[in-house]
Amino acid sequence: MAASHSPSTWIVSSLLMSSLVVVALADGNFYRSCDVVWGHGGHALIQEGGDLLTLSLDKTSGSGFQSKDEYLFGKIEMQLKLVPGNSAGTVTAYYLSSKGETWDEIDFEFLGNLSGQPYVLHTNVFSQGKGKREQQFYLWFDPTADFHTYSILWNPQRIVFYVDEIPIREFRNLEFLGVPFPKNQKMRLYSTLWNADDWATRGGLVKTDWSQAPFKASYKNFRADACVWSSGSSYCSANKDAWFWEELDFGKKGQMKWVRDNYMIYDYCKDPKRFPQGLPTECAFSNLL
Repeated sequence: MAASHSPSTWIVSSLLMSSLVVVALADGNFYRSCDVVWGHGGHALIQEGGDLLTLSLDKTSGSGFQSKDEYLFGKIEMQLKLVPGNSAGTVTAYYLSSKGETWDEIDFEFLGNLSGQPYVLHTNVFSQGKGKREQQFYLWFDPTADFHTYSILWNPQRIVFYVDEIPIREFRNLEFLGVPFPKNQKMRLYSTLWNADDWATRGGLVKTDWSQAPFKASYKNFRADACVWSSGSSYCSANKDAWFWEELDFGKKGQMKWVRDNYMIYDYCKDPKRFPQGLPTECAFSNLL
């Protein structure tokens, strides 16, 4: 679709195009695309020839994995099936992150619940080590009954969080107003399942019931249509144009408004008590759908 591009965006594009080569996409096989980094010995398992990955949590350990590749812009997606039943106190995190004291990060976090209550989907964006951009949602389906697709679009103009291809949140590049935007640091995909019963469910009022352990989350169909960082350069896939200039059209903006009107439960831009010196600059644009 047509899009207008700022001078800074064209500079970023030119830098990336200078090192453009065709690279393989993450093809959904976890043996080829990911490494288990926490929970060895049965807590994190790659199964079904690499098509399925499961994380589990019990009193002895949580678990986690990360992508083999690091990315500088891309569209990252994964199908997840969350911990069923009484998952209070548990957090399933799925996010992109760089390293260092001034890191960038784009977060999906799924906060567990008492059986029969809805999961809370917690989102956040960190840039140069600064976050405090939380938005939270309920989901319009049971995320434990089947797999659903959770995607992160990250290009020089915007970050968009998608659930089953429905956008729920957009964080735009407003650097011209002094708002830092993640665009210079390579990020890796991470996912972990861990205990956070000091805050995860009703602010920590509901604790983890370890009699329900092991808690298990499942993953499949990991896809990274992205620019892969290697040897100091970013190498992009052949499908780069499909996501590099992607923006929300009228229909997608309507879907996002529907989600935000009906399922959003917290928005930092509507919490002035938290920001006595004034809401963050980007909040002035948060309702411009």
